[in-house]
Amino acid sequence: MLKPKLSLKGRALRYLSMREYSRIELARKLSAYAQDDDELNGLLNWLEESKFLSDQRFSEALVHKRQGRFGNQKILAELQSHQLNKEDLEEIKDDLEATESQRAVDVLWRKFSAPPADHREKAKQMQFLAQRGFSSRAINFALKQPRESFDE
Repeated sequence: MLKPKLSLKGRALRYLSMREYSRIELARKLSAYAQDDDELNGLLNWLEESKFLSDQRFSEALVHKRQGRFGNQKILAELQSHQLNKEDLEEIKDDLEATESQRAVDVLWRKFSAPPADHREKAKQMQFLAQRGFSSRAINFALKQPRESFDE
């Protein structure tokens, strides 16, 4: 037996029932199924008005998912790729900056159980954190923290 084709609205609600999407991301995903841009924009507007689609909820979910593994630079770059408004990005940036140093410590200690033994090991640990998008301030803070207090 064949499944009935999902309407554009049904498909959008199905996607949104699984996780949060930004408007731009959902538009990209649905564009292949829309008759025209007006139909897609009308649906996206309705979803936002009905509170099914929220860039704020999307950004909160993304930050929550990424902040345990990545630094501010990487998280903010990903949020910017979703074309969120600048005021929301500034607010998120301020919130992330308050916790970045401690998050860098947590990420570093999960990956490396011992402090660097020499300059080469220190460079390796610094590079690891830099690739994860942590600022140099957070990296330096993390490397200076004593490891004895870390219990897993």
